[in-house]
Amino acid sequence: MEKIFEQILWNSRLIVLAAVIASLAAAVAMFYMASVDAFYMISHLGNYASPALTPVERVDLRSTTVTHVVEIVDGYLLATVLLIFSLGLYELFISKIGHAEGSESASNVLMITSLDDLKSRLAKVVMMILVVRYFEFALGMEFSTPMDLLQFAAGIALLGLALYLSHMADKGSDH
Repeated sequence: MEKIFEQILWNSRLIVLAAVIASLAAAVAMFYMASVDAFYMISHLGNYASPALTPVERVDLRSTTVTHVVEIVDGYLLATVLLIFSLGLYELFISKIGHAEGSESASNVLMITSLDDLKSRLAKVVMMILVVRYFEFALGMEFSTPMDLLQFAAGIALLGLALYLSHMADKGSDH
């Protein structure tokens, strides 16, 4: 009876396959969406060289394009998070990915050895998404008072501090 229960308990880990497949499908969807966005953003840049554009229209087009680029980067980063999550769950709960371990081109980012390792790798990508989001927010920000500028500078300083601390934490865990 105990052996049967333990076998059922051990095989219950396979339910994680639902999360692996769903995360992988969501990653593919995000890569697709970001690629379509990139295609349309690039296709609209043909108007940028038009002599019919006024300087104000050209500045608006540049601003819109930069915002779109940031959104595209954000989409690719989110797709990367989902991909790392999917691969990490699979390696932790189901099986090691033989092709990744034997491949010279396999990145260390994709080889997950523990739940803490998965959390650490996801945290790095999430941090990058937050930086990109802040940059996207900053592009549309209008400074009406000196306090707005001061708050913006404080936000940049806090982002820099967070990146520095995460970098120092990585250095500390390497030793």
